[in-house]
Amino acid sequence: MRLHRLSITAFGPFADTQEIDFDTLCAAGIFLLHGATGAGKTSVLDAVCYALYDAVPGARQIKGGATKDASLRSDHAPAGTYTEVCLELTVGGRRLEITRRPAQTRPKKRGTGVTTEKAQSRLREYDPASGDRRALSKSHQEIGEEIGQLLGMSREQFCQVVLLPQGDFARFLRADAEARGKLLGRLFDTRRFAAVEDRLAELRRGAEQQVRAGDERLLGVAQRIAQAAGAGVEQPLPARQPGDPGLAPAVLAWAAVARSTAHERRDIAEAALAGAGSRQAAARRLLDTERELARLQQRFADGRRRADALEARRPAYEAARARLERARKADQVAPALALRADAERAHRTAATDRDRARARLPADLTDSGADHLSALERKMLEELGRVDAARGAERRSAEISRERTDLDRQARADEELLADAAGWLAGWESARRAHQERVETAQEAATRAEQLAGQLEPARAQLDAARTRDALDARAAASQRLLNSARERANDAKQTWLDVRERRLRGIAAELAARLVTGEPCAVCGSADHPAPARAAAGQVDQASEDAASAASRRAEAAVADAEREHASVREEYAAARSAAGGSTLAELAALTERLGREHGAAHRLAAGTHAAREALARAEREREDRLTAQRSAENRVAARTSRREALDREQTGLEAELARARGGADSVAAHAERLAGRARLLAEAADAVRDFDTTAQRLKDGDDRLASAAFRAGFDTPREAAAALLSGPEQRDLTHRMDDWQAEAATVADRLAEPDAREAAEQPPARLDTALLSHEAAETALRAASAALAGARERNGELARLSRQAEEEVRRLGPLRTEYSRVARLATLTAGTSTDNDRKMRLESYVLAARLEQVAAAATARLLRMSSGRYTLVHSDARSGGVKRSGLGLHVLDSWTGNARDTATLSGGETFFVSLALALGLADVVTDEAGGARLDTLFIDEGFGSLDDQTLDEVLDVLDSLRERDRSVGIVSHVADLRRRIPTQLEVTKSRRGSTVSLRTGGADG
Repeated sequence: MRLHRLSITAFGPFADTQEIDFDTLCAAGIFLLHGATGAGKTSVLDAVCYALYDAVPGARQIKGGATKDASLRSDHAPAGTYTEVCLELTVGGRRLEITRRPAQTRPKKRGTGVTTEKAQSRLREYDPASGDRRALSKSHQEIGEEIGQLLGMSREQFCQVVLLPQGDFARFLRADAEARGKLLGRLFDTRRFAAVEDRLAELRRGAEQQVRAGDERLLGVAQRIAQAAGAGVEQPLPARQPGDPGLAPAVLAWAAVARSTAHERRDIAEAALAGAGSRQAAARRLLDTERELARLQQRFADGRRRADALEARRPAYEAARARLERARKADQVAPALALRADAERAHRTAATDRDRARARLPADLTDSGADHLSALERKMLEELGRVDAARGAERRSAEISRERTDLDRQARADEELLADAAGWLAGWESARRAHQERVETAQEAATRAEQLAGQLEPARAQLDAARTRDALDARAAASQRLLNSARERANDAKQTWLDVRERRLRGIAAELAARLVTGEPCAVCGSADHPAPARAAAGQVDQASEDAASAASRRAEAAVADAEREHASVREEYAAARSAAGGSTLAELAALTERLGREHGAAHRLAAGTHAAREALARAEREREDRLTAQRSAENRVAARTSRREALDREQTGLEAELARARGGADSVAAHAERLAGRARLLAEAADAVRDFDTTAQRLKDGDDRLASAAFRAGFDTPREAAAALLSGPEQRDLTHRMDDWQAEAATVADRLAEPDAREAAEQPPARLDTALLSHEAAETALRAASAALAGARERNGELARLSRQAEEEVRRLGPLRTEYSRVARLATLTAGTSTDNDRKMRLESYVLAARLEQVAAAATARLLRMSSGRYTLVHSDARSGGVKRSGLGLHVLDSWTGNARDTATLSGGETFFVSLALALGLADVVTDEAGGARLDTLFIDEGFGSLDDQTLDEVLDVLDSLRERDRSVGIVSHVADLRRRIPTQLEVTKSRRGSTVSLRTGGADG
């Protein structure tokens, strides 16, 4: 890797753009980077690291582990200047340009405040053939991957190998093995070995967990075996823990003992069940015999109780039979009793009606007979006929009164009509003029609407054209941009095709050589011998690649033609729309169209009322004619009503004299007639009531005579006795059913007492049912207990057999797991340094790092011998540093003057500097080889030279100067004034209030 040029803008202490020409600095082999404290010497190195890795060295990162983009920006830079770093370098034979901008804020282009610009990255490659820079990528991730592959090292490795921090290596010399392991692990990326350790430890834990889980499952099965066996197993469960190798055999032996004990208990339970079954059968037979005896004895006793109950109910049976016989005799008198009761009810009703009718008559008529009352009724009806003749005169008088009322109402209505007509006709002229003016206004509005309509349509068309013009203007700009992009892509595609074609022509010899056939003539020279055919170089271009590039170029040119046609079409449409819209703006045309539309709408609304105005005028004229006609009709009706009223007055005067005679002191003829009709009705009702009373009295007397005769014939002394003996149908049926029940019960009891089995059972002693039942229940309980014990024993045997098989399966499954666990555990402890086979207690990662440290010490010694005049040699030691500490990363300095080796922590300040410098240079060589051998042409060494004397400083500078033999250049960052005299090529960093600046000096000349 060789640096060529670095450009820094608004980065760190640098406010303006600073250009650093590394080609000039590196040409001298050694150059000095110096300046005042805080001027920005280290910021130059930060800019190189940021350009390559998008991050500054780890020691200068913001706390938290990630570089904050805001911390990179210079506080001296103006607001409009972007923070940017551009680095040009050659790596892997390719000359690249890397440009990076961190995320940063800038003032908003519109309004106030600031906005955040996203971080940007750009990678370009210099093409020596054309002299142009070809863009490769703008992706942060792609650029990082590309640079990482080319350099072959991470940011941490780059900062240790290229930007040699002497302070870090001095601490490395004084650090213990653990601290050295962390640094070397970052540089040599031994994470894969640490991952192997972690993976083996993880596998060991997993295998151990599987074994313990298997043992726990086996113990769980053993617990279930103990639970299934119950208290019958005398031997306790084996006291083993998960992970114990002897757990499985102990559990299997204990399970065998549990199964044997369970078999013995099952045989005992089977014998007990057979004995309990025999005892239960005998108890059952005894219980059945006692139950049958008790049933027969109870049956005979029930028959005796029922016979005694029948004898007690015999008097009631005889009384019911006698009562039923008298009731059947009384049924012969029942018709006469019913007729007599009906006659009595009718006579009482007639008496009540007669008394009520007599109460409404005058006192002098209360004792009158039916004939006298009928004669008075006929007299009242004759007088009522004479009064009805006067009702016609009364009705005519009422009609005359109603007609006079109607005449008065009509007179009032005609008077109101005449007054209304007179008032309306008085304002006719003014109303007619108003209607006429409305018609004329509507006609003028119609004419105005037609004129505005002729102006509105062109204005709308012009407004639409203006909108189309503005829209096409934007489309034309967009199509122009598309056309420009298409042209750029076509140029790029054509240039790519030409580049591919040029590369193919350069390698055409190899392409032709590929077609050569041994013994056949060459198509170019005709020779049949092909002594040295050309070989295809890396990246050889063939015919297919050139054809593909050519096709892509033609497609890009076709896209340009399409874009040109589209742009021309849009421009033509834009010109037509612009011509139609005229020179007015869209706002002016919109305002004009809106005003014309508003005026046209108002005129059109007025014109729409023309027909309505004419109709209103016609209606007003028709109403005037109607009112004049109504006025003349009302005047004629007034004269006619006067004559009619006089005639009605004369007729009503004659009728009133006739009616006064016919009212007879009543308010009206109708009232007098109604009074007469009411009196006649009362007399008629009273006469009817007297006649009904006499008739029902005779019927009651006849009924008494027939009832007495019927009772005597039935055998009763009086009708009252016959009525008392009567029973209803339900009562007679109830007595019959009760007698039948008594007779049926008597027959049943006689049959039961005559049964021989029941009679014999009654003669025996009482049955002992309770004793037999208790004996049977005890036998049943013993049988169920024996059956349950046998079922439990059989179930226990089956469960123990199943669990034993499960335990054996668990033991078979645990065998491979225990073997795998032993193998993995041995490897894990060996790589972790805890195994007894690992004498030095060295972890795998430490072992690899020890080998790397041994290489670093050998490479550092080659330079340390020159810096120390052959006195010091760095040696690696894998001895353990303490009683419990692990070994592998020890580092000692062998002093040839004394022949003793001492720890690097005992070196003086100057010795520490050049030993750490030698270590850093050696580490750079080893890390470079480890990372893939990428060549590092530029190194930077930061501080530490002030601790050297003149002779040692000369020797150190000689060693650094010898790096040029490998075409390397070294940049020294230092404050030492003597170095400015010894190193002529210098890059000076000067600080000021406006920010820092850089200047290049070569041999005393300013650059």
